[in-house]
Amino acid sequence: MSALVDPNLRDAVEARLRFYRELGVGEYYRRPVDAALMAALGAATVLGSASVVSSQELPLEFSGVDPVAAKESVVRSDSNFDHSQEADIPPRKPFPAPPEVMAALLPEQHAPALQQLREEIGDCTRCKLHTGRNKLVFGDGDANARLMFVGEGPGADEDAQGIPFVGRGGQLLNNMIGAMGLRRDEVYIANVVKCRPPANRTPEPDEGHTCSPFLFRQIDIVRPEVIVALGQTAVTYLTGEKRSLSAWRGAVHSLRASKLIVTFHPAYLLRDPNQKKFAWADLQIAMRELGLKAPIR
Repeated sequence: MSALVDPNLRDAVEARLRFYRELGVGEYYRRPVDAALMAALGAATVLGSASVVSSQELPLEFSGVDPVAAKESVVRSDSNFDHSQEADIPPRKPFPAPPEVMAALLPEQHAPALQQLREEIGDCTRCKLHTGRNKLVFGDGDANARLMFVGEGPGADEDAQGIPFVGRGGQLLNNMIGAMGLRRDEVYIANVVKCRPPANRTPEPDEGHTCSPFLFRQIDIVRPEVIVALGQTAVTYLTGEKRSLSAWRGAVHSLRASKLIVTFHPAYLLRDPNQKKFAWADLQIAMRELGLKAPIR
């Protein structure tokens, strides 16, 4: 490793690699050298105009996670378990009709349109995920939200309540939203699939491709200014492109009529709280695009 890299960082990386090897993970995305050095040095250019912040600069809501719950989640998080390091999703089917060819909705029509879509989905049996679900998890939040979060799929708590992100990962997501100066009811939240995969596994391609058109219709109805993709599975199905999460993060992308920003899934942050400072930097990019300022504490 280059002499430019701080020895403490080098030791931390080596410890992390040992941890992954113990889990049986042996293949890693190789970031280009320049990008790796920039990330190691904390250069702002890696994250646009949003600089990487230290853990001391994290908002209290963002950093306040039960350490016991975080330790347990290393084994298994039952709240929207994210498989960011193992997703292997083939390119999906073509996008549904883009927003520009759809009739524009007035703001007061968004909520009824979402309700109509929910009724169209009905007691869905379009893929095999329906066989093990308790409740279909459609979406939650403001039908006219400027900001939308997209996750992978429901966990056990979501499956029981029929609402996305209500378990431990949901509590952290609520904190992330609060750190941005927003309330949960001011954003819209949805997932790639609307039924819980068995044992919280990654949605299989046929499941994701069957369900994601409904997600795109939710996006077309809400028409958020910014979409934050939470984790590898979400961004892969949203874009149809197989790229590492690190290749997506730190920049603003285009998705239909919205701006797309990519960060870690809350379940991943529960397993590795050290990454929260980087997730906060990603959220600061979203805040910049929305013209938001972090609340003064």
